[in-house]
Amino acid sequence: MASGVWDLMPVRCRWIETLRHCGKTLLRRQRRLLRRLKKAYLHSWRSADELNMLVGAKVGGATPLVIACRNGHYDVAEYLIERCKADIEQPGSVTFDGETIEGAPPLWCAAAAGHLPLVRLLVRAGANVNSTTRTHSTPLRAACFDGHYDIVKFLVENGADIEIANRHGHTCLMIACYKGHIRIAKYLLSLNADVNRKSVKGNTALHDCAESGSLHILKMLLGHGATMDVDSYGMTPLLAASVTGHTHIVEHLINVEYGLVTRQQRIDALELLGATYVDKRRDMVGALALWKRAMDDRFPADGSEPIPKPKDIPRIEAYDFAVEPTNAQQLEEILADPDAMRMQALVIRERILGPAHPDTSYYVRYRGAVYADAGRFARCRQLWHHALDMQRAVLPPLSPLTQSSLYSFAELFSYMLAERARPPLRGRIVPPVTFEDIDPVFRKALSEINRGMELLDSKLSIDREQTLTTLQRVLVISLHLAALMARLLDEPECTDEISRKIHEAVYSLVKLDIKVRQGRSALHVACSSEGSRARGGRAWLPAAGEAQPCCGRLVALMLRLGAHPDARDADGNTPLHLVCKLNPCPSDVVRELLSHGAHIDTVNYEGETPEEILKSTQQSLTSIVNPLRYTTLKCLAARTVKNYRLPYRHVVPQCLHSTIITH
Repeated sequence: MASGVWDLMPVRCRWIETLRHCGKTLLRRQRRLLRRLKKAYLHSWRSADELNMLVGAKVGGATPLVIACRNGHYDVAEYLIERCKADIEQPGSVTFDGETIEGAPPLWCAAAAGHLPLVRLLVRAGANVNSTTRTHSTPLRAACFDGHYDIVKFLVENGADIEIANRHGHTCLMIACYKGHIRIAKYLLSLNADVNRKSVKGNTALHDCAESGSLHILKMLLGHGATMDVDSYGMTPLLAASVTGHTHIVEHLINVEYGLVTRQQRIDALELLGATYVDKRRDMVGALALWKRAMDDRFPADGSEPIPKPKDIPRIEAYDFAVEPTNAQQLEEILADPDAMRMQALVIRERILGPAHPDTSYYVRYRGAVYADAGRFARCRQLWHHALDMQRAVLPPLSPLTQSSLYSFAELFSYMLAERARPPLRGRIVPPVTFEDIDPVFRKALSEINRGMELLDSKLSIDREQTLTTLQRVLVISLHLAALMARLLDEPECTDEISRKIHEAVYSLVKLDIKVRQGRSALHVACSSEGSRARGGRAWLPAAGEAQPCCGRLVALMLRLGAHPDARDADGNTPLHLVCKLNPCPSDVVRELLSHGAHIDTVNYEGETPEEILKSTQQSLTSIVNPLRYTTLKCLAARTVKNYRLPYRHVVPQCLHSTIITH
């Protein structure tokens, strides 16, 4: 909105401005002020166009009507609708539980926040009861999410469609079951809601109910014909309950009287529930009891056909080559070894869920993190490598889960190096980080980058900008790992052979000649704020100031291995431009870039030199280097041509045109 409109009406429209500060309630004094301002506003307004502009203006992404509906200010909403003729369908951005909802219509905001009088006001004014947010969530679904039964009933009675799903395919019944709202679920079932409808990932309302643990809703769903379907991971509601640890749901579903599941499904559910007892509840005795029940089911005493465990399951080194017990005596023996119990849980989960299920790799990573906390870093790395290999085998390139695993390694190595530099705590000695520790992770990170580049080069229909963003994240992690390797070059234990291997590893990154967002190269990213954040971000990473020497060492190494010091990104910035934008500017990186041929007076597409960028952050280039040392006669001549706008196209040789343009 044009600022001039506000300047014209400083008093008359201030009541709208108060919405920015009112929070969830208005004090009586504020309400009286609001009424006086509304009265003044009504009698002195001159232009309908200006009125529409103000009423449709957005503060923080939301219109006054959206803000009023979100916070339950009935009198404000009523005035905006009836007197100011506000657009009752104009959406805005609102926040619920820390999450920003984009494109939320006023009715959605009122329904989600549980303001029934406002919902009635909007529907009476003609609001579309099936309007949606950007994620295709309806007001009815919003009311189901937080259990506003009266609003749900009112919306349905006024034409709301109970079967409209959001972008993930989740219906109102699914969300009511997941959140455990019994009354709403019962009401929707009475309206013949589709109990077996599947979401995009194949889960049904019964899956959601099994995950939430509501036995009462589960019985209602089964009574209305819900079936035991599988989702895209091959999970039944029974397995979903086992994974989440809802024993009462599992017991109800495996009850032989109901005949809902097969014997094999019952065995799998008990074994998986036992694994959940180990990892989530730390209940070894309870887990053993469940595994014994499953074993009895495999080999029944009544002489029924036994169901032995599969024999072709490979032994995995990360699980200490654990083999699943085949009889009750072997089960009893592993109870005495907690580590053996934990490995059994991981083996069972991978066998039943498969490597593609997110929980499989999650619990492997979780167990590795527990070992790291106990100082058993080698076991941690072993398990994390197995999880990473599973993810890379089954997930698409640049998956967020794969990124998370790679970043965990970077955090672990940074933590170990930082702990090595401190006095031992309570006698705990952290082992050194070696090149052999970092290199396998670095190679896998580069492999992900290669897969991402192939995806960009393919003719597949992808979101190119999003792919470049995720590719840049993996590149940042790779640069952090490379920086850790470069740091090893300063260690006294670094031999010539290790130094050669480190140079080869970093060269393999440089030669990729990768371009990510804004056309930036790996050297650009290493010299930018993104690289700085990667070196100094979360709990296990060193502080930004501590990481700068590593940055200088890595930049120097990349430059020696052929990284182009004067490469330009989409804005015409060289790595030197990006380094000078950092505050404080790492002087060692500036010197390395200049000593390897970076031009000190190159201008970007905004016409800025690195020195001018430094001045804008209250820093000085002369305090870092002597600019004259890096200024050549060619540079001075090019500057003269540009500054005086001398015609050079047919005077200066073609090979020098790029030099003049650069300056």
